[in-house]
Amino acid sequence: MGRRPGPAGKWLTSLAAAGLAVVAVTVTAQTIDKFHWWAGFVLVPGALIAASGGPLLVRGGGRAFVGYLLACVGGLVFAVGAMLMFGVMAKGWPFMITLPALAIAGTYLWRSADPLPRAFHRTVAMLALNTAVLGVTFLLLVNDVLDFGDAGWWGGFMMVGGVIILGNGLELLRHRIVYRAQAVTLAVGPAVIAFLLGLRFLRDWPF
Repeated sequence: MGRRPGPAGKWLTSLAAAGLAVVAVTVTAQTIDKFHWWAGFVLVPGALIAASGGPLLVRGGGRAFVGYLLACVGGLVFAVGAMLMFGVMAKGWPFMITLPALAIAGTYLWRSADPLPRAFHRTVAMLALNTAVLGVTFLLLVNDVLDFGDAGWWGGFMMVGGVIILGNGLELLRHRIVYRAQAVTLAVGPAVIAFLLGLRFLRDWPF
């Protein structure tokens, strides 16, 4: 059996992956004649920030969470740099909604053993996933793939958000924990408000 790479090997591997990503974006942009060299000042730092999170991510524990945050921040900066280099920011800006939302949704991997904070964290992660889908919808609209006309389509996402909050609040009823009734009550109120507001926008009610 081969030996696992040491700390130096992990850093070199992470930096090599970052360098390969920068080269791939740069070469592709030059090939399709969309190369904006100044975007490298955003692209390269983003790749390096993401690379710094890689070795921490594979270590596990508290360092893994820090590594995850660095990788997500770096990936977001890298994505901005790539869009600037390709000159597609006007059509690709919804990625700035989807990518951070996916990063927040991914934190659900670090689940608490306590039902109350776990339910709260699950709610945030699911709302972030709903936001990521919202970003994809914006992307399709901006690129003329979808067209909802004058309908208040975003109300549907608000309604989904209300259902997510309500569902996670009601899930606490099966746990025998302190302040269970209060937590459920706090979830029901915002859930109902979000659902009704979403329905109002979706149906274009005047009140």
